[in-house]
Amino acid sequence: MAETITYHYTGEMLESAKKVAKNREKNAALEPQRMTADEKDKVLEEFHPDHIKSQFTELKIGPNKGERAPLELADILQGKSRINPDEIDLSKPDYETDVLIIGGGGAGSSAAIEADNAGAKVLLATKLRIGDANTMMAEGGIQAADKSNDSPQQHFLDAFGGGHFDAKKELVYELVTKAPETILWLNKLGVEFDKAPDGTMITTHGGGTSRKRMHACKDYSGAEIMRTLRDEVLNRKNITVVDFTAAIELIKDENGNAAGAVLMNMETKQLLIAKAKTVIIATGGAGRMHYQGFPTSNHYGATADGLVLAYRAGAKLLYEYSLQYHPTGAAFPQQVFGALVTEKVRSLGAKVVNCDGEVFIHPLETRDVEAAGIIREVKGRNKGVKTSLGQGVWLDTPMIELKGGEGTIEKRIPAMLRMFEKYDIDIRKEPILVYPTLHYQNGGVEIEQDCSTGIKNLFVAGEASGGIHGTNRLMGNSLLDVVVFGRVAGTAAAKAAESATPGKLTLQHVKNFEKERADAGITTATVSPKLLPHYTHRDGNL
Repeated sequence: MAETITYHYTGEMLESAKKVAKNREKNAALEPQRMTADEKDKVLEEFHPDHIKSQFTELKIGPNKGERAPLELADILQGKSRINPDEIDLSKPDYETDVLIIGGGGAGSSAAIEADNAGAKVLLATKLRIGDANTMMAEGGIQAADKSNDSPQQHFLDAFGGGHFDAKKELVYELVTKAPETILWLNKLGVEFDKAPDGTMITTHGGGTSRKRMHACKDYSGAEIMRTLRDEVLNRKNITVVDFTAAIELIKDENGNAAGAVLMNMETKQLLIAKAKTVIIATGGAGRMHYQGFPTSNHYGATADGLVLAYRAGAKLLYEYSLQYHPTGAAFPQQVFGALVTEKVRSLGAKVVNCDGEVFIHPLETRDVEAAGIIREVKGRNKGVKTSLGQGVWLDTPMIELKGGEGTIEKRIPAMLRMFEKYDIDIRKEPILVYPTLHYQNGGVEIEQDCSTGIKNLFVAGEASGGIHGTNRLMGNSLLDVVVFGRVAGTAAAKAAESATPGKLTLQHVKNFEKERADAGITTATVSPKLLPHYTHRDGNL
């Protein structure tokens, strides 16, 4: 089958791409064998980044003392505060509100809407602009068991098993049982889901799903959901949004309850005090920490801020050692290195292929297994394709139209088509190079069903929380998570605010943490939360 490969690929890439094209029809007809449970365990143990012992260290202080965490996360969890508590005047708050929401992504926005619905006065503070979040970056879709051949029970089994049975069952139950109504809620707000001519929502498979329950908005799903939520928040009179303002420390009252936050204007560095009856942390993920030097699909502000704030205040983390590396991040060209190549590409029929044009893994294994399989093919079997920034394998995108017909890519994954078109790569005719990219923070602050934490009046929703997905997340359950638990947190925080009467505001916990640092002999100069990543152009370091 003849095809044209652009000049952007190197000679070595071109030779490999020819092998992919030669085997395309045979590979398209192939149904790769799924791995057995033992095979999955083996490839994860040997090749998944979460199992590289040298990249983790034991936490010396805090609620999770003695547990392991990635080196980069441990550094900021045990870092110095950005403030000197003795220099902060808490007696004259700049803001007073019922519910303070930290973070303006899908979880924070959903929380704001429901807290407003419950009659609470809401202040939403966000480090960048409302909507600058991983929700906006999500592409593939959102899961919900709302078809006649499916059920929340089946969704539960897929999600719980896909997370290695490590999730808190009550959280998975909340996730899957609220999924159908969440789709209806979003649809009523105006989200433009993909639908058949008769109005039926189009659904597809994702890795690890036993039914087609992925609802999508082409491959702009997160952007479309975030657009709708953002507009709804901005149209509400009783929600105050403060952009470009980061929370750098939680405030407690004299009784140890969450009672607000110290905010910092990102441009002027002015410090502001927000007093609140309840607080919701919805700060998102950690991809811009670049664990183990991996690239990331995350937005610019994803630096694990919420974990630092909650940890310093005494909230326990869960599965802080577990990260998700999306199997298919762009490995070439370097301008989009690490950018997400949505799992929907594989659910529509593309397979991952090595340098010799061989399919080496089922395209819809769970994400951790798929990622580990790709890393094994490159590092363990030397079957990768060299790029300017490392190596990758092929994702044979022309296979989609070979199976689904001409026009399928334009109709179903236009964002992918446009992203590569910018670099004169036509994914309808040419395969693309991919490699795992840091994508999702599986672990986070431990929460209960109502998003409450071990600190009274502190709630956490979205990617900053831990326990919903266990130690691996299935495609489409993150967009579901942020909306389901964002709404839950907003309702619960508003209800708690009705009877909350904050006592005298204090930052004593910050002083206590600094003493704990000193007693443990921690002398690093790291200041946290990190807020933004640091990049240098001189040597290309992340």
